[in-house]
Amino acid sequence: MLDSFLFRAALAGLGVALAAAPLGCFVVWRRMAYFGEATAHAAVLGVALSLALNMSIMIGVVAVAAAMAMALSALTGRGYAMDTALGVLAHSALAFGLVGISLTSGVRVDLMAYLFGDILAVGKTDLMVIWGGAALVIGLLAWRWQALLTSTLSPDLAHASGINPERESRILTLALAITVAVAIKVVGVLLIASLLLIPAAAARPLARTPEGMALWAAVIGGASALGGLRISLQLDTPTGPTIVCTAAALFVLTGVIGALRPRNTA
Repeated sequence: MLDSFLFRAALAGLGVALAAAPLGCFVVWRRMAYFGEATAHAAVLGVALSLALNMSIMIGVVAVAAAMAMALSALTGRGYAMDTALGVLAHSALAFGLVGISLTSGVRVDLMAYLFGDILAVGKTDLMVIWGGAALVIGLLAWRWQALLTSTLSPDLAHASGINPERESRILTLALAITVAVAIKVVGVLLIASLLLIPAAAARPLARTPEGMALWAAVIGGASALGGLRISLQLDTPTGPTIVCTAAALFVLTGVIGALRPRNTA
């Protein structure tokens, strides 16, 4: 069964959706959309370093994401606004990454596959990496779920409960870096932030609890991946962008459902 490229593509899309769903909820709750996009852009530099040093792309992406988080902390500590620091780091990392990939000698690189994904080319090794990364992200978030929720709700309440909000932010950054690394093959670095944000935002009108929102986000993300894959094959369109378009359509649908749902005025 794994010899079917469509079956491997479907499994890859589901794996990324399951990893991105709960993490995307925290990105929405914490208003970290720009940080998620900056991490995705920095992944290009991680890819360039991985190719230059002949090491795993996941290791390179996670290392660059961690370095970006430390650089962001240093810049904001020196008085730079958060959005300014993120903009400088994101676009600089993307530019240096693209230049670095172009200078990599002896390696044939399909740059479009890294930018927009190539889910139809996913192999068995890629599947192992994607599902291993997804399991790591889900396990990490499940382990720290309550602490992450508390620090998201109120840093003061987290301190009062004996929780270090800075540590939880670092855990969230690590999970985000891993998700970006495993999602590169599916939707590419330019669309990863969309797969994080849109299913989580689409789940909000359907959920009444944080856990419910995470579950709905997983369902919507999985439906987007499978539906986008099918539509792209039927219409002969790029698969990664089609997956994001499908997620956007589901966002509109759940928004309409939320607007039509009777509100509890009691």
